[in-house]
Amino acid sequence: MATNNKESQFHDFLPLMADKLGGDGLIDEMCKGFQLLMDQDKGVITFDSLKKNSSFLGLQDLSDADLWSMLKEGDFDGDGALSQMEFCVLMFRLSPDLMDQSEFLLEQALEQEFDNFQY
Repeated sequence: MATNNKESQFHDFLPLMADKLGGDGLIDEMCKGFQLLMDQDKGVITFDSLKKNSSFLGLQDLSDADLWSMLKEGDFDGDGALSQMEFCVLMFRLSPDLMDQSEFLLEQALEQEFDNFQY
């Protein structure tokens, strides 16, 4: 995304976080990120809450158009906001390196669930 002829730099830290935290830890951290950005009254990320809270994640330099674009990119149900699930899916989609590792993370999560399952 470009903002006012300035190139936005995106540093993909999700793969590093996944390596350090594992699948469950990564999901927990993404949920914390969602909590930082969401509208406390509505329980979703709205344009206003994203604009107001984006500096917590280093996104304060993004234009309104960039913020709207992020919302549209992740808004699968078309309600103009991001639910926690939509936010997490968007974070995975925006992380090309993590997408490469997603099969491993899925297998790890399934193995944990299988290990926890008692007959």
